[in-house]
Amino acid sequence: MHSLVHRGPVRLISSFLYNKFHTSTSANMPIQIGDKIPSVDLYENTQANKVNIEELCAGKKVVLFAVPGAFTPGCSKTHLPGYVNDADDLKSKGVGEIICVSVNDPFVMAAWAQDQKTEGKVRMLADPNACFTKALELETEIAPLGGIRSKRYSMVIDDGIVKAINVEPDGTGLACSLSKNIEV
Repeated sequence: MHSLVHRGPVRLISSFLYNKFHTSTSANMPIQIGDKIPSVDLYENTQANKVNIEELCAGKKVVLFAVPGAFTPGCSKTHLPGYVNDADDLKSKGVGEIICVSVNDPFVMAAWAQDQKTEGKVRMLADPNACFTKALELETEIAPLGGIRSKRYSMVIDDGIVKAINVEPDGTGLACSLSKNIEV
């Protein structure tokens, strides 16, 4: 009986969070084309600088991509540099913001931004508790990186609505989510 009482509130909370953040049309499906981006706070440079992703995407075209971890080899050598190099081209096609999200703390993301010279090209937003990543249902377990991380993906968002999404088939590879494959 005790376990039923304990699980009851957890189910209620889980149901509340699911309904609050889940926008897909089918249950237990990751975010899809046509879905609205959830209202979740991410962090830029420090824990004091909250950026609500829904508000940031309102009224403009946004390219958002996520990586499993800052400073990891594929992310630092290929994924992020591609977006930094292609930023001017993407912005010339009407993209108002290019955003990189990772399940890291904001200080790590700020250091990575400085290392990769992203200023004025790619905004580096931290999802320290994976709230945004879980709301999209794009989380994955990568024990060597500390547990819950984001799958590698890219998406085009127009006025808060997902217009295109490219999730790597294995969640971490470097193929469909690269900047050269973004169609805005």
